Amino acid sequence: MNGLKLTVIGGGSSYTPELLEGIIKNQDVLHVSEVWLVDVEQGKEKLSIIEDLSKRMVEKANCSIRIVATLNRREAIKNATYVITQIRVGQLAMRRNDEYISIKQGVIGQETTGSGGFMKALRTIPVMLDICKDIEKLAPDAWLLNFTNPAGIITEAILKHSNVKVIGLCNNPINYYKKFANIYNVSMEDVSINFVGINHLIWITGLYISGQSRMDDVLTGKSDIYEAKNIPNFGWDLEFLQSMQAIPCGYHKYYYQTDRILEEQHRQLQDNETRADQVQQVEKDLFEIYQNPEVQEKPEALEKRGGAYYSEAAINLIKSIHLNTKNVHTLNVRNNGTIACLPNDVSIEVNCVVESHQITPLQVGEVRPQIRGLLQNVKAYEELTVEAAVTGNKGIALQALTLHPLIPSAERAKDILDEMLPVNERYLPRFYP
Repeated sequence: MNGLKLTVIGGGSSYTPELLEGIIKNQDVLHVSEVWLVDVEQGKEKLSIIEDLSKRMVEKANCSIRIVATLNRREAIKNATYVITQIRVGQLAMRRNDEYISIKQGVIGQETTGSGGFMKALRTIPVMLDICKDIEKLAPDAWLLNFTNPAGIITEAILKHSNVKVIGLCNNPINYYKKFANIYNVSMEDVSINFVGINHLIWITGLYISGQSRMDDVLTGKSDIYEAKNIPNFGWDLEFLQSMQAIPCGYHKYYYQTDRILEEQHRQLQDNETRADQVQQVEKDLFEIYQNPEVQEKPEALEKRGGAYYSEAAINLIKSIHLNTKNVHTLNVRNNGTIACLPNDVSIEVNCVVESHQITPLQVGEVRPQIRGLLQNVKAYEELTVEAAVTGNKGIALQALTLHPLIPSAERAKDILDEMLPVNERYLPRFYP
């Protein structure tokens, strides 16, 4: 086979057109010969719609990429160069259950953190490890790029329980690069950001524009060279930021503004309009657009889905590996001492140098207590979550959930677990053999 074979597991996802757009735009350097889209029986209809749209996109671009849609995962993985995973075990209906049960229990309902993220991880890890067994047998040299949430926990499970070359990816970091490039009116190449943390719990500890530090612009809300309208504003209290000496990511609001978010979520629950409900509607609207035979490119409406630019992150990474560019990317990888206050075998999200044969995380130095406290707490929860998913041990699951900062007590954790596990029984083979 002359070109690359790229396999997308969860190919019927509404995100796939953006990924395909990125492949087409970079076809001159990537030379992708085949894109295999694979899904499960429940996603068959969506897969068919994505297949048709993908073929129209390729035809419009006058590309010679072969699009193959299949329910045969092993056939799709066989001899793949790169495998991208973007699956949702239990579809959006289970996400809605996660959010509704959590909020009714008086805790944050969210798909990647707290009890919602916990249940999503328990459902997903066994399936992902099965996928990895196929990769080990049928495409042992392939790189696995994992977008499946909660991305850090899933990546950690794969790192600990398979031999696959896995990298976890999130669109969070690239969004920061784009935001700062736009604010300071420079190219993304002129933006340098130091990240420390784990997936959906990263802090920015350094921001440089064309080699000059601009952290104080954000921490103080003032700038010596930019007008007020150009000063980055993330909605955080400035006194809080200055005492932290770092910029939290958007997901920190669940930890630092819990009361306000929970109050908002209770209102949404009463109106049957949680984020899960909104996403279901966006999905419905998107697939109506995708079905239109006149549509031959990714519609702008996809950006409402919440994963904007994820494909750009994926394609940039594939280019770096394929061309051995040694560029820096922000990725989920094995710690290996990079963050000294965390165990070596856990997944972290930091800047890494990417080569065709290896991904090397860059040292972050000492982590201040303001960051270290929450980071270690959530990471310990993630370690236990991986163990619970792999073993089906309810006691470990209880300990994991109790440890999470968004769960107020062991009693509440037990109540949540007792309600959520039976609802998820068909997706939890380790707990219900």
